[in-house]
Amino acid sequence: MAANDTISDMLTRIRNACLVKHSTTQVPSTKMTRSIARVLQSEGFIGEYEETGEGVEKYLVISLKYKGKNRQPIINTLKRISKPGLRVYSKQQELPRVLGGIGIAIVSTSRGVMSDREARRQRVGGEVLCYVW
Repeated sequence: MAANDTISDMLTRIRNACLVKHSTTQVPSTKMTRSIARVLQSEGFIGEYEETGEGVEKYLVISLKYKGKNRQPIINTLKRISKPGLRVYSKQQELPRVLGGIGIAIVSTSRGVMSDREARRQRVGGEVLCYVW
């Protein structure tokens, strides 16, 4: 399946896997999905992720994290902000704070993909890809 919007596709796959409490999910591997997975991992929303397959059939296998004995997903909400039809950019001083800092915004900057916190620290703005909490 060739998805136009790999980011929305990735978020939807993670969201669906969390709903049915899967331990891992597969998303097609692109430079962008790898970067988003890296940010999600560094912020503690997902466990490990690894690349499998080769060539066009490359996938990221992402381990999802749950808390408690009834396995509540760590990720409650994944929300796409900037879409192919409507890009959303934000200056460094206007970067959104998601739920007062509980959640993160994933921002694509000139220095790579990073969380809103990291972008503020590096004093860069960019395209607000999605919110996660």
